[in-house]
Amino acid sequence: MSKDPLVSTAWLYERLSAPDIQIVDASWYMPSEARDPQREYERAHIPGAVFFDIDEIADTDSGLPHMLPSPAKFASRVQAMGLGDGSTIVVYDGGGLRAARTWWAFRAMGHENVVVLDGGLSKWIAEGRPVEDLPPSPQERHFTPRYSADLVRDKAQVLRAIESGREQLVDARPAARFTAEAPEPREGLRGGHMPGARNVPSSTVIAPDGTLLPADKLKAVFEAAGVELDKPIVTTCGSGVTASILALALARLGRPRVAVYDGSWTEWGGLPDTPVVTGPA
Repeated sequence: MSKDPLVSTAWLYERLSAPDIQIVDASWYMPSEARDPQREYERAHIPGAVFFDIDEIADTDSGLPHMLPSPAKFASRVQAMGLGDGSTIVVYDGGGLRAARTWWAFRAMGHENVVVLDGGLSKWIAEGRPVEDLPPSPQERHFTPRYSADLVRDKAQVLRAIESGREQLVDARPAARFTAEAPEPREGLRGGHMPGARNVPSSTVIAPDGTLLPADKLKAVFEAAGVELDKPIVTTCGSGVTASILALALARLGRPRVAVYDGSWTEWGGLPDTPVVTGPA
């Protein structure tokens, strides 16, 4: 089993003032949730945390939501936030472990020393730990991007995976969207899933208290969905956020190099010619 990709609230609390720990609020919400992550961050965040906007630190010309930016843009943005080489980056969010997207993004840019706060801000506050509303004053820090292509998949690579069967596709969307029984939240997308994909809704890997399930329970969830944990895996979802939660869960199971399909269903389901299957897997 490799190093766990999550840290506890107690672990972070003991290291709040450590100079090599950099804390990042990477909260993100669907429009239907009617929550403003930037405003919530300004009202209360873990002391010293900076805000990472996945919709701005992105390829804003792609036409798809929060796609990975170029390494140069990523480095420029995080350097200005005081995030860089030699630091341990701890990412958290306001609920649902969606900070996994930013965890994956840092690793896709070559920064492996990044972890997710298990339970996020909700658990932190529930335990009576400190928050502040002070704007940060980060000192710029050098960040060396080293793009890790093995952690990223595009449409052409997913098509080849379907044709060859060499990589398993694991979809993090809710079951009703996977089967096309429920509509997609984004307009203009077909319902269903990619041929051969397995369905592991991201909610099924998260415990009631918002923490990631322990390894034995995670293993049971993936195996029940027909995922072979010893074979290559690519995760997908609506727009690459909850797919990253599955990648995080698989990292806890000793599979740290799982790839994420960045465009996910927003790209795939929005095209007229990509193969789509409806009904259960």
